[in-house]
Amino acid sequence: MSSPPSAMPLSALLKPFRLSSRRAAERAFRVDCELTYEVDAPTDFVFLVHALKDAEQHIAGESIDFHSDSAFHVFADPTQGHRFTRVHVEAGRFTLLYRALVKKRPFTRDLRAPEQPIHELPDHVLHNLAPTRYCESDLLGRAAYKLFGHLPPGHARVQAIADWIFEHIEYAIGSTGPTTTAREVFVQRAGVCRDFAHLGVTFCRALNIPARLAVGYARFDEPPPDFHAVFEAWLGGRWVLFDPTRMSPVDDLVRIASGRDAKDVAFATLFGPARMLSMNPQIEAVGPQQLALADAGG
Repeated sequence: MSSPPSAMPLSALLKPFRLSSRRAAERAFRVDCELTYEVDAPTDFVFLVHALKDAEQHIAGESIDFHSDSAFHVFADPTQGHRFTRVHVEAGRFTLLYRALVKKRPFTRDLRAPEQPIHELPDHVLHNLAPTRYCESDLLGRAAYKLFGHLPPGHARVQAIADWIFEHIEYAIGSTGPTTTAREVFVQRAGVCRDFAHLGVTFCRALNIPARLAVGYARFDEPPPDFHAVFEAWLGGRWVLFDPTRMSPVDDLVRIASGRDAKDVAFATLFGPARMLSMNPQIEAVGPQQLALADAGG
């Protein structure tokens, strides 16, 4: 993938990153995301492609560029820190290129993490119990209790939900669309990563386990490069990721955003006549030798 002249070179992205023995367990990932559109008339875009800055992810360097003179600005959601890019585009070909180097702290998974009683849940977590447009936990409550209600509460029960989805839902590109809901996926037994995640969220909420959708950049061989969706459940007083597709190591996900369902975390929202021509979000692990060479100016 070629980058525009103004794009930040990899060596510049890598320079701020230095390994130390104290933080040697950290991992680094390089993100290259390119989106191309054909715009038929003036259109406004809101993109959600920036890697999230939080306690588990540090952005060592990043750049965002466009193959056009369109003015843009980036703003952050004040509650969750998601970063959005707004841009107004005139008619013609339009390309976004986002590059980043992201350091991730190791995640320690507690297989004995308990579910938390409703009366003990933090206020900011409560809304992740409610049914939403894509996650009809009220309609799938009976199915959820029949399948998982007898299992001991905690991490193992949520893992059982993810395992059931993997074993009973076929991963089939083109089997669902942008309006497909968890209930429809449960009935037709087919979907893509977003649908797998929606069903996981729905089953959890039906069992009074707060859950939400998480999206980001992930490494997998098939299908072709795409953004990846997983779900996370509130266990032991923290959010824990689960990937019912088993397509990529869940702890390697470079997170972009989390939300109640897909409508909260769309990577692009368009206001005008535009068509996507290509989408190529790439991610690769950056090893210590690459980092050392970049730090030396190589």
